Amino acid sequence: MMSLLCCTDPMPAVFVHGNPETTAIWGELFDALQRDDLVALSPPGFGAAVPEGWTATRSEYVAWLATELDAIEGPIDLVGHDWGGGHVLGFLLENPEAVRSWCVDLIGILHPDYVWHDAALVWQTPNDGEANIAGMIATPTADLAAFYETLGMSSAAAVDAASAVNKDMGACVLGLYRDAAQPALAELGKSTEALMVRPGLMVNAENDHYVGTDEMAQVAADRAGAQVVHLVDVGHWWMCENPALGAATLESFWASV
Repeated sequence: MMSLLCCTDPMPAVFVHGNPETTAIWGELFDALQRDDLVALSPPGFGAAVPEGWTATRSEYVAWLATELDAIEGPIDLVGHDWGGGHVLGFLLENPEAVRSWCVDLIGILHPDYVWHDAALVWQTPNDGEANIAGMIATPTADLAAFYETLGMSSAAAVDAASAVNKDMGACVLGLYRDAAQPALAELGKSTEALMVRPGLMVNAENDHYVGTDEMAQVAADRAGAQVVHLVDVGHWWMCENPALGAATLESFWASV
């Protein structure tokens, strides 16, 4: 578990990032939130060591998150981005009462019509996925960071994420995406109503093209009893592109719980 700031408040906010990221994606957002109870968790392979025997399945990440959260005194406001949101949803579908509130930015992937984005489809394809990951690992850190920055990461987050790309991360990317190949998510989505137990928020970034359509997000959020907030002029890395907007969105949601 990695804490970017000291956790002293009895109601911490816990953040989980995804792929291909590290806790650095939360830096500007944490600055904007101006709180001393923010905790950033690093999933194995994504800025954290991989345990022996790790195969990067969805169930392994859910078990990892359960262990991490059990060590944090609650009640917890849980926030997940990208695959971090996937881990959050997987955990809450098994433990719906474990948090005070939850927020993700990809609930549309639980819609039965969701189709994985192009990069994911490559990673899910034998040989093609391995070749793609090998290319990522071989790319100079500066070039990879520059590419990440064009996608929406801040400069600091892009450099940190590019520096973390290695064989362990690559193996986790392949294992995780292949374990989540459809119809796996569609099957998981059949249990979405379980999420209604606690207040939820779907952050729907206007220019995020990885997580399904607006309609998919709304349908899945409705089934989960979650609010949907549309963030304009930002994309997948909304927390980097407009941290003040992200902070205001989260603060408003938490205040309503």
